[in-house]
Amino acid sequence: MKTVVSALAVLFLSTAASLAAEPAKVMDSSAGKIYTDANGMTLYTYDKDSAGKSACNGDCAKNWPPLMAADDAKDEGEWTLVTRDDGSKMWAYEGKPLYTFAQDKKAGDVTGDGKGGVWHVAKAD
Repeated sequence: MKTVVSALAVLFLSTAASLAAEPAKVMDSSAGKIYTDANGMTLYTYDKDSAGKSACNGDCAKNWPPLMAADDAKDEGEWTLVTRDDGSKMWAYEGKPLYTFAQDKKAGDVTGDGKGGVWHVAKAD
């Protein structure tokens, strides 16, 4: 019986910890400390977005895939949800929607930084 109770306690604590986890990670890169998705792919912001609104849809979103959120995701402090034009949800940090870049090939690549003068690595302070 003790084993079952202990196992349930561990399961509960690990589930609670995963629910409280931020939707992105921080890693060191050639651009300094940056935010990445769960796979270590660099996250970017887009100057043409407004607070809480993504301006990157259609072909733009093919090149700059949004950091999508689960249907049941909830705002977590500075991490907020943005509703996209198609009704899906994506993550934003401090109101800025976040994207990966299709041409980044491996974790930590920052090849999208400065593209078109409007894309920037999401830096972790």
